[in-house]
Amino acid sequence: MRKLIIGLVCLVGLAVVVDFGAAAYAEYRVSRAIREGAGLNSDPEVTIHGFPFLSHALNGKYDSVELSARGVRADLIGQTTIEATLTGVSVPMSDLIDGNLNMVPVDRVDGRIRIDATELGQAFNIPDLQVSASPADKSDGTGGSGGTGLWTHDGIVLTGTVPVGLEQMKVSVEAEMILEKEQLRIVATEFYFGPGLNFSVPELDVPAVLALFNQSIDTRSLPFGVLPTKVSAVGSQIVIEGTGENVTINFDDLQNS
Repeated sequence: MRKLIIGLVCLVGLAVVVDFGAAAYAEYRVSRAIREGAGLNSDPEVTIHGFPFLSHALNGKYDSVELSARGVRADLIGQTTIEATLTGVSVPMSDLIDGNLNMVPVDRVDGRIRIDATELGQAFNIPDLQVSASPADKSDGTGGSGGTGLWTHDGIVLTGTVPVGLEQMKVSVEAEMILEKEQLRIVATEFYFGPGLNFSVPELDVPAVLALFNQSIDTRSLPFGVLPTKVSAVGSQIVIEGTGENVTINFDDLQNS
C-alpha cells in the first residue's frame, strides 16, 4: 500500500511537471509570435492562467491570458509599456503550438498603456520631468471638465526645469488629464506648491510657463484597438486604460502601437 501511495504521488507530481512544462512552452510560442509579428526588440511577457493547462489546451479555451510588452514604439512619446488582460480566449491547440495567432476570438480585452516620466519628459521637452498623482481630483462629476462633455478622470502633478524669462527654473504644476476621442490632453491649470517646493514665477510669465506643460497624446496605441475609458497617475507613470467586449484580435496588432 505504501508503495502504491508513493507511486501515485510520483505520478501526480510528474503530471504537474508535464502540465507546467506544456504551459511554459505555449507561453514561449505566443511570446515569440508576438515579438516577430509586432517587430519588438525583446520577448513580451506572456502568462496563461488556468490549471490544469492541458485540459484548457484540449478544449481550446483559456480563462485568462496576460501580456506585457516593454519598449513598444509610440508616436510622439517614444517607448511605452503595453499591457493586456485577455479573458475567455479561444485558440485551438494546433494554432497555439504553431504560433498562428492571426484571428483569436476573445470575450473581453482590458488594455493599458504605461508611460513613464522619462518618456513623457521627451514629449514635453523637459528632461527632468517628474510625475505624481494630484492631491485633488479635478473632475466636476458632470461628465467633463466644466461640463464640456470631456471626462477628466484624474489630475496630475508635473515638476520640471523650464525657461522662465531669461533663466531656468524648477517649477511644479497641477494639470488635468482629459480623454477626448482618440486623444489624451494634458492641460496645466495652476502652479503647485507642495513640500520642498519654493519658486516664484513673474505674473507676466505665468501663461507661457503653464503652456510648457500642455500636451496631447494619441491614445490609439492601446492594444488590439481598445478605446480608452480611463486615465490615471500611478506612481511616476501615466496609465491609459480601455476595455473591449467580444472581439477578434490579431496579436500582430501590437505593431500598430
